Amino acid sequence: MFSSLTLISIAGSRWPQGKNEGQVFLATNSMIAKDYRLSPESILAKLTESERARLRVFIGSAAGVGKTYQMLEEAHLLEKQGVDICIGFIEPHDRADTEALIGDLEKIPLRRIEYRGAMFEEMDVEAIITRRPAVVLVDELAHTNVPGTKNQKRYEDVLQILDAGISVITAFNVQHLESLNDAVARITGVRVRETIPDSFLKRADEVVDVDVSVETIRTRLRQGKIYPVEKIQQALNNFFRKGNLSALRELALRQVAVDQAAKSQDYRQREGLEHAAIPEKVMVAIASRGSAKRILRVGSRIAGRLASDWFAVYVETPNEEPGKIKAEDELALKQNIAFAEALGARVVKLKGRHAANELIDFARREGITHVVFGQSARSRWDLLIHGSVINRFLHEVRDATVQVVPLEEDNMNLQRDPLS
Repeated sequence: MFSSLTLISIAGSRWPQGKNEGQVFLATNSMIAKDYRLSPESILAKLTESERARLRVFIGSAAGVGKTYQMLEEAHLLEKQGVDICIGFIEPHDRADTEALIGDLEKIPLRRIEYRGAMFEEMDVEAIITRRPAVVLVDELAHTNVPGTKNQKRYEDVLQILDAGISVITAFNVQHLESLNDAVARITGVRVRETIPDSFLKRADEVVDVDVSVETIRTRLRQGKIYPVEKIQQALNNFFRKGNLSALRELALRQVAVDQAAKSQDYRQREGLEHAAIPEKVMVAIASRGSAKRILRVGSRIAGRLASDWFAVYVETPNEEPGKIKAEDELALKQNIAFAEALGARVVKLKGRHAANELIDFARREGITHVVFGQSARSRWDLLIHGSVINRFLHEVRDATVQVVPLEEDNMNLQRDPLS
C-alpha cells in the first residue's frame, strides 16, 4: 500500500498501556542498541524517511504506454482502502477510456491564468495544499507552467506539495529526463525541450516502469488513442518509428534498474550493512567558460549506473577571480553550476594558478575513480604553449578511468519535438 511508515514514539505515547517508565527506558535502549552501527546521520535519515510525504513515479518509454491509466487505476484502489486521494492535474487527451476511468475521483479545480490576452489553466498548488489530501495525482510532470505562476516547472509544484506533507503519484516519459537529453536527440533526431532534473528521481520513494511492446504503442497511435488524426502519420514516420521506440523502451528499463540499484545502496547504508561493491566516485571537470551541459549529462549517467555520488569541479584561477572574470564567462559558469546542482552533483570550487594541479590533487584526495573532461577544438600551437590538462591528468592519475567528451554540438539536424 502506498502510505507512510508508522513512527513509534519513544516518549511512551504509543506504547502499549501498562508500561511504566522503567520499561519504556529499557525498550528505548533496546532500539538504540539495535542500531549501534549507524551514524547519527543514518538514524536521522531513518526517522525522517518514516515521517515525510511519499513520492511514487511512473516512467514510460513514450506517450500512449498507459501511465495515466495506471495512475488512475491505483487511485481507485487507494480510495477503496479509505485513502483520502484527489486529482491535482490529469490530462485525458480526449481519450474516452481515460475520461471514464477518472469517474468520481475528486478533482481540485485548476487555476485560470491570463497570459498575453489568452486564458490558460494550470494546477492550483495552493488549493491542493489547503485541501490537504493524503495523496494527490499529478500528470504531465515535464510541463512548463505559464508565466505568472510561482514555479516555472510542474516538477517544482510537486516538490512544493511534498514539502507540505502531501504524498504524490506522478508520471512522465523517459525522454524528458535531463541526463538523457543528448542520447534521445541522437536516437530520435528530436531535441526535447521540456526536461526534468535527475535529482527529482532521487527524491522518489518508488519508480515504476509502465511497459508495453513497440507494436502495441504503434497500434494505439493508429487507433487515435494517443494523438489527433492529423498527427498520426507524422508521428509514425518520425518520433514513433520502431527503432526509436525500441531504444526509448530500453532507456526506460535501464533507468528503473539504475534507480533500484541506487535505492538498494542507500538502504544498505542506512541499515549499516556492508556495501555490495566498492562505490565508484565520479568527477566532471567543468570550465568557467562555455556550456558544460553535455559533459554534465554524461557524468550524471555514469554516476547513476554506478549508484554513486558525483562531483562537478571547477578551478578558479587568478584571472577568473571576482572582478577579473569576463562577464560572459561568469554567466556561463553560473549556468553550469546551476545545471550541475539540478542533476544532483556536488559542486566543488577549487582555487589555484594551474587547473591541472588542483584537479589532480582533488582526484587523489577524494579517491576519484572516473573522470569526465570536455574536449574543445584547440590548435596544436595552443596545446604546445599552454599544455593539456587531460594529458597531465592521464600521466599522473593512473587508477582512474578518464572519458573525454567533445563540447561541440552535434552536426546532426535536430528539430524541436513537434508532439511534446
